[in-house]
Amino acid sequence: MKRQPLLLPSQYACYWFILSIGLLLSLLGSVAFGQVPGRATLRGVTLDASGKPLEFATLMLLRDTDSSLVKGAISDGDGRYIFDKVLPGTYRISAQIIGFQKTTSGPLTITSDTVQVVVPALQLAQTTKTLREVTVTGQKPFIEQLPDKTIINVENSLVSAGGTALDVLEKSPGVVIDNQNDKISFKGRDGVLVMIDGKPTYLSMQEVVNLLRNTPSNSVQTIELITNPSSKYDAAGNAGIINIRLKRGSRNLAGGTAGSATLGAGYGRYPKAAVGVSLNHKSGNWNLFGNYNYDYRQRYSSVDALRRFGSGDTSSTVNNLGTRISTDHAHTFKAGADYTLTQRTTVGLMINGLLNQNNAEIDNRNLIYDAQNQLQRTVTMINTSTRPMQRLAANANLKHTFDSSGRELTVDLDYAQVHVSGLDNMRTHYLNAQREEIEPALIQRNETPSTILIRAAKADYVYPFANGLKLETGGKISYVTSDNDIRFGTLTESGYLPDQQRTNHFLYKETIAAGYVNGSQNWAKWAVQAGLRFEYTRSIGNSITLQKVVDRSYLNAFPSVFLSYKASDNHQWQSSYSRRIDRPSYQDLNPFIYVMDPYTYAQGNPFLRPQYTNAFQIGYIYKNETNISLGYNHTTDVITGVNEQQNQVLKTTTVNLAALNNVILSIGTPIKLMPWWSVRQTVDVFFNAYDAEYLGERLDYRRVSANFTMNHRLTLAKGFSAEISGWYNTASIYGQARFGGQGQVNIGLQKSMLDKAAVLRLNISDILDITRNRGTVQFGSTDLTFVNRWETRVARLTFTYNFGNRNLKTARQRQSSVEDEQNRAR
Repeated sequence: MKRQPLLLPSQYACYWFILSIGLLLSLLGSVAFGQVPGRATLRGVTLDASGKPLEFATLMLLRDTDSSLVKGAISDGDGRYIFDKVLPGTYRISAQIIGFQKTTSGPLTITSDTVQVVVPALQLAQTTKTLREVTVTGQKPFIEQLPDKTIINVENSLVSAGGTALDVLEKSPGVVIDNQNDKISFKGRDGVLVMIDGKPTYLSMQEVVNLLRNTPSNSVQTIELITNPSSKYDAAGNAGIINIRLKRGSRNLAGGTAGSATLGAGYGRYPKAAVGVSLNHKSGNWNLFGNYNYDYRQRYSSVDALRRFGSGDTSSTVNNLGTRISTDHAHTFKAGADYTLTQRTTVGLMINGLLNQNNAEIDNRNLIYDAQNQLQRTVTMINTSTRPMQRLAANANLKHTFDSSGRELTVDLDYAQVHVSGLDNMRTHYLNAQREEIEPALIQRNETPSTILIRAAKADYVYPFANGLKLETGGKISYVTSDNDIRFGTLTESGYLPDQQRTNHFLYKETIAAGYVNGSQNWAKWAVQAGLRFEYTRSIGNSITLQKVVDRSYLNAFPSVFLSYKASDNHQWQSSYSRRIDRPSYQDLNPFIYVMDPYTYAQGNPFLRPQYTNAFQIGYIYKNETNISLGYNHTTDVITGVNEQQNQVLKTTTVNLAALNNVILSIGTPIKLMPWWSVRQTVDVFFNAYDAEYLGERLDYRRVSANFTMNHRLTLAKGFSAEISGWYNTASIYGQARFGGQGQVNIGLQKSMLDKAAVLRLNISDILDITRNRGTVQFGSTDLTFVNRWETRVARLTFTYNFGNRNLKTARQRQSSVEDEQNRAR
């Protein structure tokens, strides 16, 4: 067969032109911007009470008039720091570090003639607080609200210990997990982009859900929820970005070795167990880190679906009763090294992976009733399924900081491979009302090997000006290939005979080239950010079996604008606009047929188009804690799963619907009920309205829905602490489907022991055992009611022991504190 070219010569020129935008702007920033006349330079040193240099102290240059932050710096190994290009004015310098009291310099006046100022040494006295007091004060809440995102601190969650990354995500505000269809929605919308360590997975949503379902929560550090990303991010994800950051070591440790070991066990309907270890070593210019987790879990889920079709005396009903008992053996690991070439240049290499073996026993019984509700026959399919998955990813990176003003260049090279070797062995029995076999058993086999290769490279350049202006620019190119070879066969006397209707070999290639420029300007009370991103996409879907090729290419522009006004330290207003895209997943484009049972199958759609969203949002922040926002999102060519009833057989597929309008009001606020009792609660109220036509029938479903989450944290005596969390989602709609409400309540208890070197956690998820997924589809000829259950009430006991140099942990806390303050200052 003639091989399809990935890109035509003219298209090569097109995406190289886009990539050149970022590279050219980077060069202009290095050359032209480097010629901007310099301002005054402030130099100084931080010392302890005895006069010894303090490394990694946080320095903040503050305006003397209103104490607003101008820029930040970190002291080097000799305790020295520098502030470059400081404009005329009067300033003070604040210095702080964990374990020492904060100190501030006297006023420093810079005139237009000032070239350099040597700041008197800043000496910090050691604090008299005990380690316990520092730990309690510096502990981050489970849910942390920043101006541009919400952070879920998984490490600090009692109720999440021993679970999976998907369990934690389900407890996150605004996130809804559909376990029946393996979907994730955010703020009432599908199409969320899930990233791991800031990088897209390039997997379908179903594969992402399976990946998170087999990733232990012990390997996750934080989850970032970003509703309206800037042009620096990939344009994918019309509902926003969920970025899952896995644990790793800190680049700024003082030296030595530290680590932790975790052992856990749980039981719901079936047993679970987990073990993990994390290590970090810093010596000289080297920083080595790694972790490994093994997770064993048996799980249970069930579905009770009732489908009615026909009318009058010819009507009939199919009641599908399905159960799935699965066993997973998951190994996750990460290893990496950072090397400091110079004081301003760091290179790194990192690999991470997941090896999972899933074995499942799926029992689907279909009971067929006539118009008088009399049982006519039973068709049972038993599927013994194995689905091993391997995901390996490697990253090489470079970061160079040109000066203390924050001008820096970062380069990333990524390679990843995902391989799934699915095998379904299905045996179907046909029984009459008396449960007597009326037909020979049908034995079938479905082999579904799938391989995805991902190669990506990107460069980002940041140039901050002394007057508060900052320019970001860069480029990225990614090349993804997907190979799905579905081999379906029926057992005959001569062996397995291929089923030509269900066998399909599908190849997919996709290249995306992007370039962006993003600028921001800060004034005393105002801040504005504007960006423009271009993405050129070339995709080729090739069904070798059907001899059908769908070749597409398109160029899109994605603008974004953010405006904020800080009325005072307690009151801040924000508004934003961005345009985003969601491309169809490879599996949705694959026209193969996947049999779920004799009366249900799924089929891909090779003619799916991307969907586009224009997102508007205004918001108010009180004391950097309480957040209120109102958003409007308009999506066209909405990629939606639909159902088509064909006699007694139900077909599920994916189509483009005309439009979806979404209005959402979000409120999140912390409450300090007592010094030892803190609460964080969020409410998302959204209105979804479909405006489309499908199969000649109007689809104009409209619904007001809401998501509620709450988290109570209690600090008790004698090293005990407790946590109570819960969520509730009201009734909602998705395409043709209407879903009922569901919720969950979780509790956790923690005991610090062994001089705070160890922690014992006990938690119970869904303590009331009330989580269910209920819904109906009544559209066209489809009349479907379903209830999906899965194992949600699970008790887990987890023990974690921290070992090694405790000073390393203090150093890590320093860096985390710096990062948090810098994030809040932006």
